[in-house]
Amino acid sequence: MSVVKSLLPAISDLDPEALADLVSELGLERYRSAQIYDGAWRSDATSWAEVTTLGKRAQSALATRVRFLASEAVEREDVEGGATSRFLITLGDGAKVEAVLMRYPSDPRRGRGERATVCVSSQAGCAVGCPFCATGELGFTRNLTAGEIQDQVRIARQLLRTEGRELTNVVFMGMGEPLQNLDNVLAAIDGITDPLRGGIGQRRIVVSTSGVVPGIDRLAKVRPQVTLAVSLHAARNALRDLLVPLNRKWPVEEVVRAAANHARVTGRRTTFEVTMIDGINDRQEDATALVELLRGSQAHVNLIPMNQVAHTPWRESEPARIDEIARQLRASGLSVTVRKNRGREAGAACGQLAADRAGAPPPAAVARRRELLVVASAAALQGRRSSTPIAPSGPLTADPSAEAGDRR
Repeated sequence: MSVVKSLLPAISDLDPEALADLVSELGLERYRSAQIYDGAWRSDATSWAEVTTLGKRAQSALATRVRFLASEAVEREDVEGGATSRFLITLGDGAKVEAVLMRYPSDPRRGRGERATVCVSSQAGCAVGCPFCATGELGFTRNLTAGEIQDQVRIARQLLRTEGRELTNVVFMGMGEPLQNLDNVLAAIDGITDPLRGGIGQRRIVVSTSGVVPGIDRLAKVRPQVTLAVSLHAARNALRDLLVPLNRKWPVEEVVRAAANHARVTGRRTTFEVTMIDGINDRQEDATALVELLRGSQAHVNLIPMNQVAHTPWRESEPARIDEIARQLRASGLSVTVRKNRGREAGAACGQLAADRAGAPPPAAVARRRELLVVASAAALQGRRSSTPIAPSGPLTADPSAEAGDRR
């Protein structure tokens, strides 16, 4: 597993107590802590030298002990007429992650003003290996630090402020499985919600998981106002084993029970995400199984057309089929949204830019993986479960010790 090189900590890695200790060590006045956070989170500065409220002495002292940003470089690409911005962020050790900023107009009918949501990554790569996911094809590199997660929010926020807008929402739906890096995700949430730093309410934060049951339970206890989303994708275990390999450890019934307990403890409605794949999870029996699995819950279901990725033989479900499944789910009493993927036309969905930059895997490996998925999906559709997931065809660097639920 790749580890972070020995670098100075970034300012976003320092919580208020650690920052107060640093300020004291540097012989600076105590009130400088608030100025430092303000310069990092609310100014247009890109380095300590540009935080003019600090003065030369404080600027120089900080530059020797703490980095202004955890990233070494940031590439930005605006797509969809400027409604979506995607960032490819190179970290101090060369690892690359991405964040996607989505701007939404006001919606008077629903009583909503303008919104801006940033989708952030919690890991470089991902160990879960969902076969329809661009990030899963990269394999796992390492967990992100709390500062590296927060800096994605800072980067998006700074861009928005040049446009006279504010960031309103943060979703942990980028690269990686957040609940496999829960300690750092929780620390990042603390920074994002701290009035001196991010200042975003917990209720405007969504954490999405593929189904790490212990992490769901812990999240309910320690951050009850954060919204939970579950990448469900299938209601039957044989099929979900293929689509979400974590299902082999925590079967779908356990995941749904944990989500129901989370909703009971927190009073927050869970969202279940279902990526719609033609002929794989959009058949009548899939709709029926989903209704039975979620019947009586207060959950919300998002039906999401699959983003095409080269390493899979699958394609998105037909729009009419998605609409029909949505109708059946609503008839059973479930709340349903058919979601239009922001960034899908330009390949800007989370993980796709980093996968593009990583380069295409060997054609023979892609062809073999597609063949294996055809065989595996045929078995899953017949209800046969497999104990072994299909390895990515790309640059797999997964740590074999990174079992689901590990926290580093």
